[in-house]
Amino acid sequence: MDMRDFGRDPYPGRPRVLFVGLPQSTHTREWIDLLDGARLNVRLFALPDGTPPDGWRVRTYVTAPGHKPRDPAWWVALGPYTFAARGWAFLRRRMGVVPQDGVISWLAEVIRRWRPHVVHTLGLEPASYLYHNAVSAHGIAGRSMWVVQARGGPDLALHRLLPEYSERIRAALRDCDSFIADNGRNYEYALELGLRRDAVAPLGVVPGTGGMAVTELARNSAANGPTRNRRLVLWPKAYECPQSKALPVFEALKLALHRLPACEIHMLAMIPETRMWFAALPEELRRICVPIVDRLPREETLRLMCRARVMLAPSLVDGVPNSLYEAMACGAFPIVSPLETITPVVQAERNVLFARNLYPQEIADALVRAMTDDDLVEQAARNNLELVRRIADRASIGPKVVAYYEELAARAGAGM
Repeated sequence: MDMRDFGRDPYPGRPRVLFVGLPQSTHTREWIDLLDGARLNVRLFALPDGTPPDGWRVRTYVTAPGHKPRDPAWWVALGPYTFAARGWAFLRRRMGVVPQDGVISWLAEVIRRWRPHVVHTLGLEPASYLYHNAVSAHGIAGRSMWVVQARGGPDLALHRLLPEYSERIRAALRDCDSFIADNGRNYEYALELGLRRDAVAPLGVVPGTGGMAVTELARNSAANGPTRNRRLVLWPKAYECPQSKALPVFEALKLALHRLPACEIHMLAMIPETRMWFAALPEELRRICVPIVDRLPREETLRLMCRARVMLAPSLVDGVPNSLYEAMACGAFPIVSPLETITPVVQAERNVLFARNLYPQEIADALVRAMTDDDLVEQAARNNLELVRRIADRASIGPKVVAYYEELAARAGAGM
């Protein structure tokens, strides 16, 4: 197994922070990039689902099968990947089973060799369960301060209700040193499930990406003119998943079609199932739609958001969605569902219109209103820019996150 140390740390003697997460996830990369420029030694233990993009300058242990380092200065491939054919899929189905080789033993070895002050697992499933298994199987408990960051979807809201998850969740929350969530309800759930109150991160509610580059996005939005003059509708999640359903949105578009002014509807991240439903739409509706199958790079999605009049994102379960923050920073008017994680943050008419995901008529009425009420969207754009600066600006969140890791590393220092 190739365990090169990428040479010396750029900041010898300074805190070492190891992230564990999906390398292809914008959430992973955006959060880690908050530390860009800080005097912290940062590495990512990448889960086997993917690899980081070229040009991302974070030292990464790559565990995906068959991948050779494209840039040995920034990648090291852990292998041979003898666990690839069956083990990882088995692990995803049965997170309680601890394999004796593969990613778990590699993670333990990385921790022994690099000795991070902080291990930050991005998401409960699978990153936190994987790390917890490594701690249990390889006797590395107490070597690092452990941060668990929960995602806003099913991570806690739904999985806590399932017996096959509940004990793993309780164990992770019991043993972690700090817990971060993107909504207040997840903090409440975590405390109910056994999280120590002193393990609640001082950051409070914080976006999973670490926030928006608000000033830059607002400037790019302004270049596209006032929200009231735009005619683009952006539906960023045109796919099926436990968090949201696409078919009611298609039905809503049919209901709204003859009440909408001239517009263009961009549908992102389609999957084969939603492509079939799209193909069944009336021709006159399909003519004004732009279906996009491949996931767009985040930069392209944000460029579309800066051109949009409306951001359409009804959902069944969520935290505070990043698409909501993005819309607020970009001047796009949000249509979201009145979930218990969202209603404490935004108000109907002032910031958003609410529409439940399973009610096409509600979605249709909200879309028509947002596309025809110029005063509503223009005033909301002003309100939302003020709000997103206050609660989700990377410029203010970044220094707090750096200070947070500094404090955790100081607490870990005595045991290093």
